[in-house]
Amino acid sequence: MSSTASSSSATPTRLQLYLQLIRWDRPAGWLLLLWPTLSALWIAADGWPGWHLLTVFTLGTVLMRSAGCCVNDVADRDFDKHVKRTANRPVTSGAVSVKEALGLGALLALASFGLVLTTNAPTILLSFAALAVTLLYPYAKRVLNMPQAVLGVAFSFGIPMAFAAALGGNEWSLAAIQAAVPRSAWALLVANLFWVLAYDTEYAMVDRDDDIRIGIKTSALTLGRFDVIGVMAFYAIYLGSWAALGLRLGLGWIFLTGVAVAAAQVLWHYRLIKDRSREGCFKAFRENHWLGFAVFVGTVLDLAMR
Repeated sequence: MSSTASSSSATPTRLQLYLQLIRWDRPAGWLLLLWPTLSALWIAADGWPGWHLLTVFTLGTVLMRSAGCCVNDVADRDFDKHVKRTANRPVTSGAVSVKEALGLGALLALASFGLVLTTNAPTILLSFAALAVTLLYPYAKRVLNMPQAVLGVAFSFGIPMAFAAALGGNEWSLAAIQAAVPRSAWALLVANLFWVLAYDTEYAMVDRDDDIRIGIKTSALTLGRFDVIGVMAFYAIYLGSWAALGLRLGLGWIFLTGVAVAAAQVLWHYRLIKDRSREGCFKAFRENHWLGFAVFVGTVLDLAMR
């Protein structure tokens, strides 16, 4: 009887399985989306954006990242079972059905859309494009040699949405989006894409052997023996571009100090990944959100000290 009770207590509840599905215990994932989005929000608002927009973009980021996990795990369930690190994910193991996962993902996406509805027309229009890219990414790795580029767009789309929310009007048109989202905002998206390429290549380096065996395309495999050099180049392009754009947008030395702190972390990451060990590459990926946090803090303090 005691063994039955023990077995029962060890079985995860539906809530626990759902929390595992959305990676609730791994906040690094949504932090990677949050810091560039909030940096853009502060820049667009020229300082404190207000509690409403801060709440919308913080909660919206968490909800959409969680919804993306549901879609990704459904799309990759046949691949994940061949990878030791992902074999026990709820959908892959069968603990959560495909229908359940998609239903949960839809609810989370609807909740996020509800938050977007409290902003303005240009932001709402951009949210449909953001959703389309989010749904596209899990399947990009089947056809593209560097699917992380699609992920980079998905993970960076909060930047133009932040500008639209802070500067947009109420017209439902492409012209309204163009008026609310300057070219510099799209340039920030492209620059941030290279950060995503850097940290997701580190992530792909962890599963290199498994991905070769099951036939998934990743940036780590595409770069081959130039993977470490590629990651460093991606970091350099990201930080260099973000610094130049920040200066163009009126930020100063405090912002550059934040960029310098991020650059120092890049040197640490090189030490972690240069030997291509799984442990080092995975640690580099897990700690990457601190780079974005450094840039965010530099942005906030620079605008606050004006």
